[in-house]
Amino acid sequence: MKSYKSIMGLSLLTAMVAIGQPALAAEPKAKTAVLVHGAFADGSSWEKVIPYLEKAGLKVVAVQNPLDSLDNDVAATKRAIRNAEGPVVLVGHSWAGAVITEAGNDDKVKSLVYVAAYAPDKGESVKSATSKYPDPESLKTFVKDPDGYLTISEEGIKKYFAADLSPKEQAVVAATQGPFHIRTLAAPISQAAWREKPTFMVVATKDAIIPPQMERDQVKAAKATAVEVPSSHVAMLAFPKEVAELIIKAAE
Repeated sequence: MKSYKSIMGLSLLTAMVAIGQPALAAEPKAKTAVLVHGAFADGSSWEKVIPYLEKAGLKVVAVQNPLDSLDNDVAATKRAIRNAEGPVVLVGHSWAGAVITEAGNDDKVKSLVYVAAYAPDKGESVKSATSKYPDPESLKTFVKDPDGYLTISEEGIKKYFAADLSPKEQAVVAATQGPFHIRTLAAPISQAAWREKPTFMVVATKDAIIPPQMERDQVKAAKATAVEVPSSHVAMLAFPKEVAELIIKAAE
């Protein structure tokens, strides 16, 4: 039969071992979702997702990117992260996948969510990352102005960019699109946050802007938790509930 001393010693040892293992403690949940819009868009592109996130108890900040360079878009996103209550779940659509890949290295960022988005690796640009895949047919509907800013024609919005939205919604997307400077596409990533942070991805299987196979390949590279939706490029507008659910999961 064990002595009182030995029993007490074992109990104390057990308690000390339990106390000395902070890794077992759950990480704090994200307090804020910082949503970063892509090219040819603005912060209102998250309008259908935001109510779901707020209902789940998350604060939400939608960044307004200038879309004129990677550096400036990253700076705008970092300001939003700095001013937000942390921890932060950082979410990017389309071009903003490159933005959150760079800005997501901030210590306040708990996790990353890519929504039909690019996820370049260190040293890659969107241009070099996409060069491994066939050019999408939608490129023919991109229009470049004399200053090097790109927009998408109304036909391109309806047929490729937001094909599964209603005509009324497509008209709003066309009218509110943010011109996107062509130089952004060649800007390389200095450090890929998805290599260090928990990563989640929405694959849009009917995307006519980013090849769906590229999105799936990025899931494998990032070892991401992923969902697939039968969506056009604007998954956050076509499937807002599914997108919001993944963001909420990433915040936990």
